Amino acid sequence: MQPNPPAPSPIEAESLLRQLRQKQGTWVAWGQACQQLQKAGYTPQQIFEATGFEPVRQNQIIVAAQVYASIVNAPASEAVIAHYAQTGSDRLYELRILTQAERVAAAELILAKHLDADQAHELARIYKEAARSRQRPSEFSEQPGDIMAYHYWKLARQTSDLADRSRLIAQGLSFVATPAARQQLEHLLTDFTVTPRHPQPLLPLYRLEAEEEMPRVVPVVGRLPLHPGDLKAVPLLDEQGAFRLVTFQGEGAWVAIPGWQVVSAAEDPIALLATPEQLPLPPTTAITPQTELLIICDRAQRQWDPHSYFLVAQEDQVEVQWQDTDPQQPILGRVLIVLRPKATILEPVDQDPWHIDE
Repeated sequence: MQPNPPAPSPIEAESLLRQLRQKQGTWVAWGQACQQLQKAGYTPQQIFEATGFEPVRQNQIIVAAQVYASIVNAPASEAVIAHYAQTGSDRLYELRILTQAERVAAAELILAKHLDADQAHELARIYKEAARSRQRPSEFSEQPGDIMAYHYWKLARQTSDLADRSRLIAQGLSFVATPAARQQLEHLLTDFTVTPRHPQPLLPLYRLEAEEEMPRVVPVVGRLPLHPGDLKAVPLLDEQGAFRLVTFQGEGAWVAIPGWQVVSAAEDPIALLATPEQLPLPPTTAITPQTELLIICDRAQRQWDPHSYFLVAQEDQVEVQWQDTDPQQPILGRVLIVLRPKATILEPVDQDPWHIDE
């Protein structure tokens, strides 16, 4: 199955419009038809006027069809593929933030537990957070059912109200996949110890707005008197990207940051580039996935506290994480600020359906 079908010819486009008007075939075919028409130059509004498929619905079935193609190619079981070929576009749409393997496991759980779209959204969010943190006790396996069970187990331990605690335990038991995880949840029925809860802080996300906040990096030749050759020896700086990174021969680069207090007070500041999907941003954060972000960290601050985000060593990768308890992974530094680029007046709108929020 093609996740990205080619653009159609004018004759094929008319046939696709007719297919959508008459709702011929499955929702998967409709999603592929909408995607092909958009590639051919049709706007979502033009498709809506010609077929009755609203732009929001177009976006949903296009993305869901791409998710469906990924679980077919994984491959998922025949029962899962057959089920979602006929229904469930709203549920598959929620799995767009997961990897291919995670989508297959989540799609199977949604089908087995008869979850609705809101529950699928919650499953995808929890699954994604679990993949980032990897802080579950060993009794909870990598299966999505156990990941959900751990989420409710953790919430139940932080809840003192007995009615709410019992409700959370019941929710966890409805998902649990292994005997060891079930035993952990059932233990909470007799153990009423409450674990203090630290609310997750907001990432310190800022956007450069004023032109004077965009500094320039200027090479220093030296102190007079100088030889003309000294001037010629200075390389031409090549500023790249939204944050004007300056590269030079060899490994390394510089980037200039305004001297805000949090930056000036840092003992050992470093900068990293990232995309929104690589950070634990709230789902409601209005940033397109292709936006380049600049993370400023202080490597000297390696003492955990629950009010900050940190760089941690996750196996052989560096990740930005928040934990409400001291993490098991080595702490590499504290996140000071996360910068968004200065907005341009005529900023192009990304038409890729993966980058459009409902």
